[in-house]
Amino acid sequence: MSAVEEVVTEAPAVEAVPKRAMTLGLGTSLVVLGALVLAPLFVKNFIIFQMTMLLIYGLAVLALNILTGGSGQFSLGQSAFYAVGAYTSAILMEHAGMNYALTLPIAGLICFAFGFAFGQPALRLSGIYLALATFALAVAMPQLLKLHFVEHWTGGVQGLVVTKPDAPFGLPMGQDMWLYYFTLVITIGIYIASVNLLRSRSGRAFMAIRDNEIAASAMGVDVALYKTLAFGVSAGITGVAGGLGAIAVQFVAPDSYTITLAISLFLGMVVGGVGWLPGSIVGAAFIIFVPNIAESISKGLSGAVFGVLLFIVIFLVPHGARQIAIVAQQVLSKFKK
Repeated sequence: MSAVEEVVTEAPAVEAVPKRAMTLGLGTSLVVLGALVLAPLFVKNFIIFQMTMLLIYGLAVLALNILTGGSGQFSLGQSAFYAVGAYTSAILMEHAGMNYALTLPIAGLICFAFGFAFGQPALRLSGIYLALATFALAVAMPQLLKLHFVEHWTGGVQGLVVTKPDAPFGLPMGQDMWLYYFTLVITIGIYIASVNLLRSRSGRAFMAIRDNEIAASAMGVDVALYKTLAFGVSAGITGVAGGLGAIAVQFVAPDSYTITLAISLFLGMVVGGVGWLPGSIVGAAFIIFVPNIAESISKGLSGAVFGVLLFIVIFLVPHGARQIAIVAQQVLSKFKK
């Protein structure tokens, strides 16, 4: 037996763990969860509303993270899936009288089917060409929602007003607080499911396609199936986020889901760290609060100030919040030693 064969034979088996499915440690996760649970008890309703939108946008960014960070497919059309989910929940609540909680899984399933179907023709595209195709979808969606034959359901240009639900079972809390905790439970459930997905066989297939599509195909991965599946899962989660957004804002209109929303979600993914799921909340916080900070600095030049702040963040931490987390972990390790 040669020396090479001996090395190969004696090498211990190592379990393949997706590098980019990195999550927070147990202690850090409990601290963050405790902060999210207790914070609404000490702030006003407007802050609770902003925290609810933070969780909702965090879900949408997480969905994009699964698609881009997981399978390596670029998308600028998440606003279209978000709009479909929002209108599904709004129409079912206002026209069919359905309970708001039941509309969310339906919105997720419809968007999953929509994303899976869109992923079929998108198989022929990759890179910037796939980004352009999804960009066209995002641009077209607001116009499609204004068409005359669907105006009875969508409300056309005027949109639909959605009734915000009260707390069930006579719980002593306001509408905003109840909706926040309702959204928090859904967010935690989807986050845990997403982490498990990326650590599963399907998740490893996603990342094999992301790293080298030809090599993944040679190893027996059904590239077509897993690429469309990634689109479907991402669209489904985005649809749930859109439904929650419609309930929280109490209003849906075509002009609320333009390409600007899609670019904001993509920006949130980059700032949070591509492929790092906990960074989705950080990215959502950036796209919600930083524009307000920029406007407080200069109302007339808020766009320019936002651009400068974004440039500074990208220049200092090009890998987003994931890079900060790695550095903090290294510092804590040295401090413990």
